Amino acid sequence: MDSRLTSRAEEAKVYLMATIPATLLLEDRAALAMNAVTGLADDDLDGIPFFSANLLARPARMDHGDWDYGSSHGRLTDAILLTRQMTGGKGWDPRWDTIADRYRQRLFALLADDGLTYRQAHPKGHWLPNANLIDQRATLLAMTTAVVAADDPQAQRAADRQVAALKRIAIKERDVWFYPASEYTKDGWPSSNAIDLHLAPDPASFSGRLIMPLLRYHQATGNTDALELCEWFARLIVEKSGVFNADGSFNPARAYRSGHFHTRVGTLEGLARLARHTGDHGLTEFVRRSYDWVLGEATRFGWTPGDLADQQYEHETCSLVDLIGLGTTLAGNGLTEYWAVVERFVRNHLAASQLQDVSWVESAPDRSQDEPGWRTHVDVGERVLGAFCGYGAPNDYVSDVPLGRGHTNDVQACCVGSGVRGLFWAWNSIVTGDHRLTRVNLLLTRGHHAVDVISHLPVEGKVELHVNEPMDELRVRIPDWAGYARLRLQRGDEERTGAERIWAPDGYLSIPKPQPGERITVTFPMVEQTTTEFAAGNEFRTTWRGDDVIAIDPPGTSRPMYGDRPEHAGGLREYELHRPETEWSW
Repeated sequence: MDSRLTSRAEEAKVYLMATIPATLLLEDRAALAMNAVTGLADDDLDGIPFFSANLLARPARMDHGDWDYGSSHGRLTDAILLTRQMTGGKGWDPRWDTIADRYRQRLFALLADDGLTYRQAHPKGHWLPNANLIDQRATLLAMTTAVVAADDPQAQRAADRQVAALKRIAIKERDVWFYPASEYTKDGWPSSNAIDLHLAPDPASFSGRLIMPLLRYHQATGNTDALELCEWFARLIVEKSGVFNADGSFNPARAYRSGHFHTRVGTLEGLARLARHTGDHGLTEFVRRSYDWVLGEATRFGWTPGDLADQQYEHETCSLVDLIGLGTTLAGNGLTEYWAVVERFVRNHLAASQLQDVSWVESAPDRSQDEPGWRTHVDVGERVLGAFCGYGAPNDYVSDVPLGRGHTNDVQACCVGSGVRGLFWAWNSIVTGDHRLTRVNLLLTRGHHAVDVISHLPVEGKVELHVNEPMDELRVRIPDWAGYARLRLQRGDEERTGAERIWAPDGYLSIPKPQPGERITVTFPMVEQTTTEFAAGNEFRTTWRGDDVIAIDPPGTSRPMYGDRPEHAGGLREYELHRPETEWSW
């Protein structure tokens, strides 16, 4: 295995063997996703991953496409590094190392001398080699994660060149920088007329989504070009483009991809990070206004439309992950009410849209129908087990409706990689802070050097806190639906109730001076309720237990995602919780 794929999580593996509730465990889900991350690799094409899978086809099939290159290699390499941090390599299949190294090597091989990553021509493809800006974003994402996770010098050198190239090819005017098209070529921009006419057809897609990895790369390395690009792109988006309307809604014009959710929310996530980095409260408010509008378009459990036109009936996991990342960023900026949104989205649509059962997928018995290097029908279900949905319905892994574009892709490589990033963002946010003030923001199980969080939700309203390090104060977010009258805080022989003065000014439960070895238990009643959710004009009656959806009516047809979810079944499991000695964030 290439040693540069080893993150700091490998330097000191700290595990805690424990009997824990068999509830949702994000690091376990990341390890499951690795089956799909590596299962997409096509040996007939030297390990280049298949981009998509159609699971309704008989037999099911996986296909290549124009996103096979910088986009897929970047997303999947990023996912591998994030999974290593979450798991510490526990449960790692050695065969994954070979595929991970192939992804990495191809990621660098696709980078040209000019610093940009280029797609390759394919005999069956309809595209020409080009430096697509979405591919640049995914590639920079992976290289930034490699720098943050493993101080990877090769990745840093490549990222420096790529950032310099992104600055070089930008069209620079007095009050705005922009890219005039989605694809740069060896001969320059495809249309000089676009430059002359000041055309930036979709700046959120071309420039806005670059802000997030550019800013994190600047924070990790001090690269000043990266920060300069962020600031110019933010000016383009907020002040010049018209991508977002005054009320925060998405401009539905076709030139702006009909208000495409993935690119819009991804742009907002980068802007929120930039606002925190620069202390720009006005920019934070701009993002918050738009985020609140988006939440009105989504369901409370996390399904989002693809856009405001033909794709409105199909949900991308990528969009959901953008919403999770944006929620954690805003909450980290002090808007703590968004932790409740993040928890609902992670517990429900992110977890529910991961394939844990492929018995309904029909694969071919042999390769007689395959087109080597382009399409395969063999072991499709087995290879995508653990994947997050590419285009899904509110209660179905498959979106197969007569409206919009109809049935398209059920699995997409971008959503497989992005799903892991969503798991990481949530996992990384469960416990935050330092020895002065440690916060438990999400009531999900994870090991942490400061405090282990053991969650019994939603089976039982109970959270156990195992303190590992001394701290001045520990704060725990309590869901609004739990109330306070019947809340109980147990510290040794002392029990206090929610009606007593145990609350911090931010609404968190306050636990002063916890000490190593202390076991603290918080209990509260679970609440069941029913809501009516609307998704692209359709109505769904949704039953909740706490923050978890336990049933949706009408149910799904191809592969329902809600009802009889394994993390709701109760019981206990033996598990080695991983406590990373070095915490790093995105």
